[in-house]
Amino acid sequence: MFDALKGWTSAQKHVVAASYLGWTLDAFDFFLMVFVIKDVAHSFGAGKEDVAWALTLTLALRPVGAFIFGRLADKFGRRPVLMADVGLYSLLGFATAFSPNLIAFLIIRALFGVAMGGEWGIGASLTMETVRPESRGFVSGLLQSGYPTGYLLASLVYRNFYDHLGAFTGLENWRALFLIGVIPALLILYIRRHVPESPGWSTEHAKTGTLINVLKKHWQLAIYAILLMTAFNFFSHGTQDIYPTFLQVQHHFDTHTTGNIAIIYNLGAIVGGLSFGFLSQSFGRKRTIILGALLSIPVAYLWAYSQTAAMLTVGAFLMQFFVQGAWGVVPAHLNELSPPDARGTFPGTVYQLGNFIASYNAVLQTGIAARSGENYSFALASVAVAAAVAIVVLTLMGREAREIKLS
Repeated sequence: MFDALKGWTSAQKHVVAASYLGWTLDAFDFFLMVFVIKDVAHSFGAGKEDVAWALTLTLALRPVGAFIFGRLADKFGRRPVLMADVGLYSLLGFATAFSPNLIAFLIIRALFGVAMGGEWGIGASLTMETVRPESRGFVSGLLQSGYPTGYLLASLVYRNFYDHLGAFTGLENWRALFLIGVIPALLILYIRRHVPESPGWSTEHAKTGTLINVLKKHWQLAIYAILLMTAFNFFSHGTQDIYPTFLQVQHHFDTHTTGNIAIIYNLGAIVGGLSFGFLSQSFGRKRTIILGALLSIPVAYLWAYSQTAAMLTVGAFLMQFFVQGAWGVVPAHLNELSPPDARGTFPGTVYQLGNFIASYNAVLQTGIAARSGENYSFALASVAVAAAVAIVVLTLMGREAREIKLS
């Protein structure tokens, strides 16, 4: 790890920091939602399954953002488009607080999904094109750990402030929570001041090729990457999005206990992403992904079927350690596999198309639970194990390009 951290320029440090924070704050705005499904449903007089569509719509619209912002980043550069994207998702997160009804709420969260979909691909390409090849594994894990870091921040805010936000702002607690969504906009100032353009992009580079031509030439790679990202997104969202609801509804845990468990399993996710990302630099991208997916399978029972808060916490920590461990390899692996003339678009688009296919997950899991008397254990475990098996099979079928030049 120490070799991976040596010899960084100031520009490289700022690029990594900005991309990490961009994904962290994007995820923070997204994961505020998973804690308030029950309360939003009560506020609008709707069922939890109806409100869970907000998660589905957010995920389903992310490919649109990945395509739009990715093409803009390939044409105009990574840096300015990243700033625009951060501003848009911050504004829409803030606007969620003022939704007058469930329809408006779902529309705003769908538009938030467009903005959310743009950030990952741009940040990942900007980072991987900037850092040294020997640092990619560690940086991949660091970048991807921004996702559970955002979840961790949302957990901390929920645990410590949720019950008091209404009295402080005069709004319902869940509405006041989304007011915080405007804070990520401050990142724009940091990017503008400190972050240079990617060395892998130039005005001449931007004129070469179109996405259609790239996809025609690399259609087999595109289909493979979309299938792999579908499995990965069922793996992550199937183990994250409904878990707070599972703790609240099935185990009747209060805000404090639910928040504490979420904090601990997100710490596991961060450590897992960093550890496996670093490991992939020497052990290989494919083997590291397979290792994380396989190790999650025996943990699934402990994670979904334990009866005490202590054992659920242990299971959740281990599950997210392995889930996000496998995910920690993805930014490097996808960028290394991507066609060079569409690297701003290709990784983010295939990632978010996988998200689109997996976007039904929240509705699927809440529906399974509702049909079994609000029992979420089978819904959680079945999706997690199936996704892990699919990742192993698909990863074995693919190739690796760990040493490729990206800048």
